[in-house]
Amino acid sequence: MFENISLQTILVTYVAMLFSLSVHEASHATVAYWLEDDTARRLGRMTLNPVAHMDLLGTLILPLLGMLSGVRILGWAKPVPVDPRNLSRKFTQRTGMAMVAGAGPGSNFLLSLLFIPMLALLIRLWTPVMEYDRWLIFKASMFFNVEAFQRAGAWGPGQILALMLLGRLVIINIGLAIFNLLPVGPLDGASIVRGFLPWRWLPTFDRIQPAISIALLIAFFIPQIFWVIMGPFWWVAENLYLTPYARLVLGV
Repeated sequence: MFENISLQTILVTYVAMLFSLSVHEASHATVAYWLEDDTARRLGRMTLNPVAHMDLLGTLILPLLGMLSGVRILGWAKPVPVDPRNLSRKFTQRTGMAMVAGAGPGSNFLLSLLFIPMLALLIRLWTPVMEYDRWLIFKASMFFNVEAFQRAGAWGPGQILALMLLGRLVIINIGLAIFNLLPVGPLDGASIVRGFLPWRWLPTFDRIQPAISIALLIAFFIPQIFWVIMGPFWWVAENLYLTPYARLVLGV
């Protein structure tokens, strides 16, 4: 099972995941602080230090098992504590919580917006080949391992790691943004939707959340079901955002 594991690939992927999760959680804490709740800041969560955000199961065990086994598993970090009673009275409590929740996936989207052109620039600088090949390299950087790039023989070790790191940062941040926007239980999407639902719908919305959360948790541990759920959302993100934007900056 483990004979073809590339420690370099695991390291690059894990670093990209830790950074992305840290930005996600720090963004929650920062927006809460801007809205006058300093709970997360006092607890040391308004930081990019990944140690402050690590969750034993979601940041260590499951992601590393997924990388070792080749199964794509999204990780998670410890939720940032927010006290809604402290949030600015400039907004309703529900709106304030929606803003704090939206900061996480919003930060991941912004990171992807930044890393896509950075990756495209390196590919254009380091890959003097046909334009269509550059698009294949862009996609490969998100999924392929170190050995696949080494076999191509077109890049040095530092170049390979840079391409793979940026590729992982692109795919992980898009994945985190999509996943956390699902309107389910503990995910950010539920707080965002809750912030704008009519009052009369809230009891029903809150009542069904526990059952939906349990179903999502079960699906999370069955990758085939999980990716069936994520598939339509990924298709939209890929075809309406990632592909056209990447092709634009790649010039293909």
